[in-house]
Amino acid sequence: MIRNYPFNIIKNKFPLWIKRVLLFLTGMFLLVIMLYVALGVYINNNKTELQARLLKELNGGISGTLKVKSMDPTFFTGFPHVSLKLKQVILRDSLYAVHQRTFLKAGELDVKVNLMALLRGAIDIRKMSIRNAAIDLYIDASGYSNSAVFKKKKNADSKDRSEGSFPELRSLILDNVTLGIEDIKNGKSYSFTVHELDAEIDYTFSGWEAEANLDARAHSMAFNTVHGSFIKEKTLEGKFDLIYDEDEGFITALPNTLEIGGDTFVIGAKIRVGSEKADFTFNISNESILWSRASHLLSPNISSKLDMFAIDEPIAVTCDLIGDFNAEGDPSILVKAEVRDNVLHTPGGNVTDCNFSGVFTNHHVRGKGLSDANSAIKLYNFKGYYNGLPVNMKKTFILNLEKPIVVGDFSSQFEMTKLKGVVDEDLLAFASGTAEMNVDFKADIVNFMIARPYIKGKINVKDADITYVPRKMKFKDVSVLLDFTSEDLTISTISLTTAKSTINMDGYIKNFMNLYYTDPQKIILHWNVKSPSLNVAEFMHFLGSRGKAKAAIRKTDKGNFTKEMNEFFEKTNVDIHLNVDKLYYNKFLATAVKANVFLTDNGILLKDSGLNHAGGTLQLSGSMVQQGNRNKYKVQANVNNVDVNRFFHAFNNFGLETLKADNLRGRFSSDVNITGSVTNAGELVPKTIFGTVSFGLKNGKLLNFDPVRKVGKFAFPLRDMNTIEFANLKGSFDVAGEKITVKPMQINSSVLNMDVQGVYSLGKGTELYVDVPLRNPKNDEGITDKKELAKRRNRGIVVHLKAEDGDDGKVGIKLVGKNADGKK
Repeated sequence: MIRNYPFNIIKNKFPLWIKRVLLFLTGMFLLVIMLYVALGVYINNNKTELQARLLKELNGGISGTLKVKSMDPTFFTGFPHVSLKLKQVILRDSLYAVHQRTFLKAGELDVKVNLMALLRGAIDIRKMSIRNAAIDLYIDASGYSNSAVFKKKKNADSKDRSEGSFPELRSLILDNVTLGIEDIKNGKSYSFTVHELDAEIDYTFSGWEAEANLDARAHSMAFNTVHGSFIKEKTLEGKFDLIYDEDEGFITALPNTLEIGGDTFVIGAKIRVGSEKADFTFNISNESILWSRASHLLSPNISSKLDMFAIDEPIAVTCDLIGDFNAEGDPSILVKAEVRDNVLHTPGGNVTDCNFSGVFTNHHVRGKGLSDANSAIKLYNFKGYYNGLPVNMKKTFILNLEKPIVVGDFSSQFEMTKLKGVVDEDLLAFASGTAEMNVDFKADIVNFMIARPYIKGKINVKDADITYVPRKMKFKDVSVLLDFTSEDLTISTISLTTAKSTINMDGYIKNFMNLYYTDPQKIILHWNVKSPSLNVAEFMHFLGSRGKAKAAIRKTDKGNFTKEMNEFFEKTNVDIHLNVDKLYYNKFLATAVKANVFLTDNGILLKDSGLNHAGGTLQLSGSMVQQGNRNKYKVQANVNNVDVNRFFHAFNNFGLETLKADNLRGRFSSDVNITGSVTNAGELVPKTIFGTVSFGLKNGKLLNFDPVRKVGKFAFPLRDMNTIEFANLKGSFDVAGEKITVKPMQINSSVLNMDVQGVYSLGKGTELYVDVPLRNPKNDEGITDKKELAKRRNRGIVVHLKAEDGDDGKVGIKLVGKNADGKK
């Protein structure tokens, strides 16, 4: 009674049909249990035979050896199928003895087999799980691969099935599996650790479809081992939907999300299998990723170039990889980025409010290969602010990443005061004005810095106030148009105003862009200068040594540009054609000035120069060389019929301490060939003049000249020596520092006649001989015959005087018996 209690409940509580169903299920369950027990007994009794069948099934699709240390059943793991656990599995191709590379070495390999097939004595594998394994795919230099371990699938109508075929899996699981692919022939290397891969496979009429979940890490994905790995040491986690079309021979991965290194991408792919070619296409996109993280997913040869730049906020990026796993070299790489309202960091400085579309490609020119030399970084519709300056570039390319150059266009409009962010204020200071730039450019990139740029286009500056700091020169209302051609620079419509000068200029430089970088000392700026009024004193800073542009060293972000500009200003030679209506320099005033001036980095050359001054004319040529605080000059001058008083006044008495402008009247002419020194302030350095001077004075007067008055006081106390008139005075002398050697000179005046020669010193060493006939020239005023006047001139007593230094340091006059010629 107790023993039948459950059945009594069923009998009393449930309808008959339910009772029968429950009894049937119970019977079936007991039957399955009995079958599994029987199957377990069968497998244990026939383990060796079953293992042989399994190996035969697996070996049927391979060309090589498959070794298994042991096999054990696991009944309920794959219920209702039977799972067989293979331990210490080793799969090698037939040429293992040659290359010593094992294709598969697995700690455990579980296979799920069809129960009904097993009962029939056949092995039908449905699922395979590989754990704690290493897969090593190797391709040698000849192109042989140990993947040859897998034979091609037999035709469906083949009658020979004794050897079996590699199974069509319905499920594949990888757990802690390392996958390495080394392609010696094509220089490729791939290495992954698959933490977990779970793939379910459904076979279709044209191939198969699969869903796979992946958790892995990429150690190397080097399409070219010389250039390094993509996604190196990045985690990979996501889902794949795969489709294989046997007719097309491609495995297609539908676009799906994949996490790479912590960033989420949408990835689609297409890979050819089963042929000599292994074409592939990867399409990768990310709507929000940091520039640096995107860059470091690429190979080092690319990322090192992209790392020239940095971008603060995330950007949208796409990447297309197209290539052939079985071909040598890199795949085709196309990276696109969209940058909006961002901050771009470059080696030359930062660009704020930055917007552009960026492209990287390693096949810039079709048909020239996939290489660094044919790679390019392209920026389109670039806009932003560089140190406060607006920047616009429609197209800018960085080409040839082996020896990079940058080409593009540049336009901007800005206030000149904003240039202080680009040009150091220790070089050029801008107080006002506007500028407009529209140029095309080309430049080398050396150590990630722009170098040797070539410019073509125009730069227009208007109404600028500029100070050239090293020489303390200030210019007001500067307007200039710079026109850069492919080789030359044309400078037109320049006008500038200083405190006392107004200048209009234009010019050109031949072969500018080449010489600027190769040999700036050979640059010649051909310069036309016109001015209604020019004050030379404002430009005397060019005579001295320059001040240092300190910021060229201090400010590394713009020091390169400052240094180049600094050197350009100082090394450029300037060939000036000068036309000035009025020219001022201290006391000097000239009109109708025309001159050719050649400026070098250390001096000035003056030639073919002429001007009107003091009622006469001057013709000048000469040179000046900068030598520290003093500047050595050489002058050849022809002075014609100038007012001697104004002439001496204008030149500050030529450094003479005794003879001054107030002592002279008349019309003066002279030929001068002298050298000397002038200070950085433009002052003549006393006692440095050397050379020869010849002169003529018409209708001249000598007024209140102390040396002559002293002679007169001693020799002619009754004559008026304060005013001495000369009808025509000529002479010449040699100047050597502080000493002036007076060549024999005859002086005929209204007061007395003299013959003078000797040395007059501005310091010590005066030894001047003066022969003075005592005959009064007024006695001969009525005589016009020159020969007769010459006879009468020395009649009577002739006094021989000598002017020389006294003990008190002053020049004294004394009688001597003979003059310098030794005559009485």
